[in-house]
Amino acid sequence: MKMTGPFHTRCEQAVANATLRKTLKNAAQIFRQSRAEGLGTLADPEAACDRAAEAKRRSLENLPAILELLEQNVIAAGGHVHWARTGAEANRIVADIARAEGVRSVVKGKSMITEETGLNQLLKDQGIEVNETDLGEWIVQLAGEKPSHIVAPALHKNRHEVSQLFHEHLGEPITDDIPTLTLMARRALREKFLVAEMGITGANILVAETGSVLLIENEGNIRMSTTLPRVHVAVASLEKAVQTLEDAAAILAVLPRSCTGQVLSSYTTVITGPRRAGERDGAQVFHLVLLDNGRSRILADPEMRSILHCIRCGACFNFCPAYTRVGGLAYPGTYSGPMGSILAPLLAEAQGKANPFAAFPYFCTTCGACRDACPVRIDHPRLLMKLRARHADTESPLPALAAAAFARLSASPRTWKMAAGVARTLDPELKLACRMPGIGKALSLWARKRRLPRLKQPFAARWADRSQTQPGGRA
Repeated sequence: MKMTGPFHTRCEQAVANATLRKTLKNAAQIFRQSRAEGLGTLADPEAACDRAAEAKRRSLENLPAILELLEQNVIAAGGHVHWARTGAEANRIVADIARAEGVRSVVKGKSMITEETGLNQLLKDQGIEVNETDLGEWIVQLAGEKPSHIVAPALHKNRHEVSQLFHEHLGEPITDDIPTLTLMARRALREKFLVAEMGITGANILVAETGSVLLIENEGNIRMSTTLPRVHVAVASLEKAVQTLEDAAAILAVLPRSCTGQVLSSYTTVITGPRRAGERDGAQVFHLVLLDNGRSRILADPEMRSILHCIRCGACFNFCPAYTRVGGLAYPGTYSGPMGSILAPLLAEAQGKANPFAAFPYFCTTCGACRDACPVRIDHPRLLMKLRARHADTESPLPALAAAAFARLSASPRTWKMAAGVARTLDPELKLACRMPGIGKALSLWARKRRLPRLKQPFAARWADRSQTQPGGRA
């Protein structure tokens, strides 16, 4: 399923797809129920979320010192640390490592950060075979699509579509049996693990005091990507770092529960440097690439810093009434849902690029469901409203002038009644209003899919008439 065009067009394409809407609805219900059950296993879920939020807040407040400590301990453990200011720089670092190590085949664990940088395409352009190994990521790679959900990348595809992909790319027979489809994927991917010279992963958490990379998963593919190839490269953004294992434990108490409802993921792996003497598995060479890509600018912004608390659990996606209608493919770029509606515009702005995501903050009902679901207390609606205000300040002055005029008009009951009377006389169906500068464009877009009421009679007059005709009514 490919979507093209501007954001609002892609949303319309998604809403028109009945199969997609059903898939998203069912998935959201499963995720919500699993999250509730998972958090229910905690003696005090609210206190656990408070601890995780505090661990992230404290880490961000001391991030420069924590990152320096992380670098020291990664090097002390035998690893190598690289600092990348931009996504392009991170890609060049990984490509240089691959070239120096003679790598021709790469397996990757699920990594949103390398989706952000576009690493796969760069490696392919240099003749290196790249295979995603998370089942969902591999499915969307075969389909030539991007992930549609931060936890379940192939959420938008049903079993029939997956079977068709396996038939086209692997020559497998068509089947609707999910265990059979899983075995097909396992057979194909095991061959890739055995020949790969490099494994690339992201990082769920970076622990500064030990120089460790912490990874969680349910399929075992990340563990195979970090132990079978000779070289392991972890690419992580700066805000993934915390100071202590206790901080990491506080986050782990709510991360898998908020993701999939599990107390712990099937595999929780802590990697500290390369394989040591006497150890039977693990990469012989370990590199950690720390990516900024605009995050320092966000960190320095006191109004927006809290979006860097995000632990990528996906809970905000599953409760968002907007996201669960259109899915992640409707969003251009890497990040979608409530967190992406904040992070994507901020990253583009911080990188000094033209902002193709400026419309994202407006795709929000401000219902607050994402805020209530967030295990690290990010107030998404507040941040989205601030982004809207910033965007309005930099756009044409006409919308702001129209809003100011409306505010002034609505502040005086007498003036409001007079203006409403004129509108009812001259423009009962709001046709003229839809052509007005400023508010006209927004109103006409809103009216395309809605039937606007005729402005026949003011509400106060209708209420007075009703009160007179209803027994016991009051004027």
